[in-house]
Amino acid sequence: MAGITDATNPLPSSPSEEKLIYAPNDGQYKFSTLSRASLSPSPFHQFHHWFQSAQSFPIPQPETTVFSTASLPSGRISARTVYLKQLDTHGFVVFTNLGTSRKSRDLKTNPHAALTFHWAAMERQVRVEGVVEYLTREENQAYYDTRIRGSRIGAWASRQSCELSDRGELERRVKEAEERFDGVEEIPVPEFWGGVRIRPLSIEFWQGRESRLHDRFIYEREDIEKEEWTVKRLSP
Repeated sequence: MAGITDATNPLPSSPSEEKLIYAPNDGQYKFSTLSRASLSPSPFHQFHHWFQSAQSFPIPQPETTVFSTASLPSGRISARTVYLKQLDTHGFVVFTNLGTSRKSRDLKTNPHAALTFHWAAMERQVRVEGVVEYLTREENQAYYDTRIRGSRIGAWASRQSCELSDRGELERRVKEAEERFDGVEEIPVPEFWGGVRIRPLSIEFWQGRESRLHDRFIYEREDIEKEEWTVKRLSP
């Protein structure tokens, strides 16, 4: 198969002397357009409309999003793919380990975060930037109870982002959690695990257009407690 690296198609001996990837795709965006007249007054309702369209298209797992955080004072950025689990008129909710994960460490120094949704087949992106707040234990338990048992056990067993000596160490922790909750159906949510809501200060809707002359509209507000949004068209 073309492009597969093997004995007859080796990598360059010196990557610094030869491009490894160069302009792999120069396709055109022709799926749709986006106008100010078509936008909802609320970015949450606009997102909901686009999300439903992605589900119907269908886009596999349109709830997939890149969650980006930055640590202070270093300013080092980290990003990872997570799943959106809830949207309401306050913001976008994801769940994670809040004790040891890299994202939780970042958020302890800097409460600002960003989400990026990319629905490639529809040539659309949504970019969310805002401030994080933590869900209550009751809210965490309500979502935790919807997870399959293995995922609930896994939340107890995993010290997310901490070094493991080997796979066996993780499996031992899982076994310990299984024994701890043997015969227990209503497993309590771990104290170190829960949801964060990204309360947006800006939400941008991006629709691909030909010749990279994309349609971009951004909703912005100064106060996360107020539903006073301004809408601007951005240059591509």
